Amino acid sequence: MAGKLQSLFLNAMLSPAARSASRGLHEARRRLLRRPHVVSAFLQLDDPYSYLLGHYLPSLREHYGVELRLYLSEARGGAYQPAPELLAEYSVRDSEQLARELGIPFLDKGASPPVEHRRSMLDTLASCQQDAGFDEELLQALGAFWRGDAEAASRRSASAEMRGLSDAAFQESRGVRNRLGHYNSAMLHYAGEWYWGVDRLPYLLRRLDDLALAKDKPHHSLLSSVSQAMDVTLPVAPPTAAKDLPPLEYFHSIRSPYSYLGLRRVAEIANAFGLQLKVRPVLPMVMRGMQVPRAKLLYIIKDAAREAERRGITIGRIADPVGAGVERSLAVFFYAESQHRGTEFLINVGEAVWCKAIDVATDAGMRKVTAKTGLAWPEVQNAMESRGWRDVAAENRDSMMSSGCWGVPTMRLGDFVAWGQDRDWLLVRHLEEHCNAGDGILV
Repeated sequence: MAGKLQSLFLNAMLSPAARSASRGLHEARRRLLRRPHVVSAFLQLDDPYSYLLGHYLPSLREHYGVELRLYLSEARGGAYQPAPELLAEYSVRDSEQLARELGIPFLDKGASPPVEHRRSMLDTLASCQQDAGFDEELLQALGAFWRGDAEAASRRSASAEMRGLSDAAFQESRGVRNRLGHYNSAMLHYAGEWYWGVDRLPYLLRRLDDLALAKDKPHHSLLSSVSQAMDVTLPVAPPTAAKDLPPLEYFHSIRSPYSYLGLRRVAEIANAFGLQLKVRPVLPMVMRGMQVPRAKLLYIIKDAAREAERRGITIGRIADPVGAGVERSLAVFFYAESQHRGTEFLINVGEAVWCKAIDVATDAGMRKVTAKTGLAWPEVQNAMESRGWRDVAAENRDSMMSSGCWGVPTMRLGDFVAWGQDRDWLLVRHLEEHCNAGDGILV
């Protein structure tokens, strides 16, 4: 009963109607109180995603009738960042790829940010937090840090009386962020909703457009370029040059809505380029000893629902598969793979778990999924008795982490590695570069 009530609650909370109603209430309250449209940005000096996001903020303020409030932020560790060292290394590599595709100046490969100036720069920024020029100073400091400009960074070194001021600034920012209900940096907040980095900036822009807040039309070219870069076209037929590529590996978790959404898309990409798709399931983080705090879980689910809607999929009727549901599904997956239906099975499991509230921990739920996949029930029952999947899942996890990623979904194609279903467009760009042989197939 508790699971059904939870599913009903999530379905109501995640539906487009609920989101529309929430937005309407926020706007009505803003008007009643005669408050401005406020976009809050939480930026972290040593976070490359904050730097990339900051690149667009002056244009956002210029193009829209909003009050932009910038906060000097810091990372929240513990369960919010289960692998901080891996994240620090991966985020730079990932940001390098994003910056190249988005045309943003970034640190030269092989260089290091002027980290020795970090603390002093933070204290200097904190000292001018109440000044009119703080926003510009913060954005310039991000530029100096992530373009490897040690000279510019050194000019922002704090004096003796400024030392320690950043602690108070972090505390203030953390208080605002906690009150608004989030934990991460490189985040934008507007009227009850959160948007991470440049990846979710187009969602915010569309929302501001819906409110007719744009000061001029058409869109500012820099802002428009974000959506344009992420809008990719798949080839109408597999390019010849793609034949020499290795299998496209996809590390997947049955408990991850992002994995479900990404698998549907990556299967399309693999088919379009004629690639062999090798799905490599891993246990969910909570079944690997990693905790997911409530605030993080809620954001993931809400964000996944928003991402799903963009792809024409409805997420909300949820039956959490953690535990037996995951274990049974992994056991059946390896049987489905032997029938050349592994990917199809995982897509059907994802649909059952995230869209139809079908409990795959039960025989009734699993029968629905396997019947849709075309698997014989007696063989499915035999497969669920197997425990051989555990060693394979552990091997998949170790292979994924060897690439510097610990979370799902992770895509790997030779030397190309990307984490997140929202990196599908980077995968396509990478494939286009490889296939840039002028065969006239890529559009």
